[in-house]
Amino acid sequence: MSVHWTRRNVLAASVASTLLPAIVSAQESSSEGDVETVSEPVMQTPIVDSTDVLVCGGGPAGIATAISAARTGATVRLLEAHGCLGGVWTSGMLSYVMDANKPGLNAELPQRLRAMDAHIPNGNHYVYDVEAMKVLLEEYCRELGIRVQYHTRIVQVEKDSSNRIRGVITESKSGRQAWRAAVVVDATGDGDVGALAGCDWQFGESKDCPCQPMSLMGIITASPEALQQYSRLQGSDTKDRFREMIQSAGEDPSYAKPTLWYMGGSVAAVMMNHEYAVRPFDAAAVTEATINARGELYRITRALKAKGGVWQDCRLVTTAEQIGVRDGRRIAGRYLVSVDDVRAGVRHEDAVCRSSFGVDIHAATRKQNEKSAYTNKGVQSKPFDIPLRALIARDVDGLMMAGRCISGDFIAHASYRVTGNAVAMGEAAGVTAAIAAHEKQLPHEVAWQPISTQLKKLRSI
Repeated sequence: MSVHWTRRNVLAASVASTLLPAIVSAQESSSEGDVETVSEPVMQTPIVDSTDVLVCGGGPAGIATAISAARTGATVRLLEAHGCLGGVWTSGMLSYVMDANKPGLNAELPQRLRAMDAHIPNGNHYVYDVEAMKVLLEEYCRELGIRVQYHTRIVQVEKDSSNRIRGVITESKSGRQAWRAAVVVDATGDGDVGALAGCDWQFGESKDCPCQPMSLMGIITASPEALQQYSRLQGSDTKDRFREMIQSAGEDPSYAKPTLWYMGGSVAAVMMNHEYAVRPFDAAAVTEATINARGELYRITRALKAKGGVWQDCRLVTTAEQIGVRDGRRIAGRYLVSVDDVRAGVRHEDAVCRSSFGVDIHAATRKQNEKSAYTNKGVQSKPFDIPLRALIARDVDGLMMAGRCISGDFIAHASYRVTGNAVAMGEAAGVTAAIAAHEKQLPHEVAWQPISTQLKKLRSI
């Protein structure tokens, strides 16, 4: 099987600090090829903290990593780019957890959400209240002593002469800061840490993209009568009927299967748009996609309101802080989860998670979307294992991955990328990182047996 990897050692140069303690003179500018550059002064970056496990990204994978590492006895620091924990669950307002019928934190979260009156079951999936999820995840961190810093982006990594990652450098309102750890976990979703560390990575179907589209979530209000009849929990045909309703109002959604999750009262979460061929590591492209998507959501809800009747009070209440990304970097690990694994339902001795979600590839273009909103590319999947080796970076020591940036190909990723799997991966990464830190080992040096024993213990809580 041919695998294309893309090395981006130059990525570090593209995320240079904007908070330097010196003014850069215009005379220091130079031109290298077609790119004009600015010379920045050398600076000493203060080390803010040193910890056992440093988790970069507080989404479903990152929060699970932090919780399991703390429960295994490690000191944990979690860095998050947005203003809350949960990632796509919260700042992305996904509102729906898929492939969550798994033990451990996947089973624990619904129990605590139910106690907050913030959970609606739906088979192996569930709907949740976004604000309740934010509060719950912060409660976990307080209970376990996990130190969190928001509004903080990773812009560089620190490696030693033996090619071991020792920590990361961030930018925030506090300026440029350094953070060190025995083990670093990349749970950024887009594999930012792995790319900055010089690891090889894949993206999309090929280096020229064909990649999965992005979607911006929104929360709308309307009469319960309007929302209930189109709720996804009422059956898969609701998507087609909802699209017909939107089209009858004069709008044609860019996503051919617009989805509504009724959340009770007069509130529903909606996913009604696709933004095509957007690279999540291209800030300008993501900005344009976000603006386009927000405008489309607003137009659709205004059109529904104009229909009157049960839709007369329809309005767009809010849109997500970040657009939902389906497809990002997949960092090279010590095992590549492949389409062959998906077809064969492969089992591994060091399995950390079993993906039972089908191959779900959303249309790469608007034209394809009109024919079929999503496809499995002819791959009939069987439940397959994700081994620990796919969570351990191949090209640098001391780095693990959790979530959709683990080592896998495009087809396999289209199954395991859903957040129930991300949680299970995070649990395994957290346990492994904690044991490695305690034993003064690298993650790939830790024997499977103690990891397996601790995972079983945590998943029986």
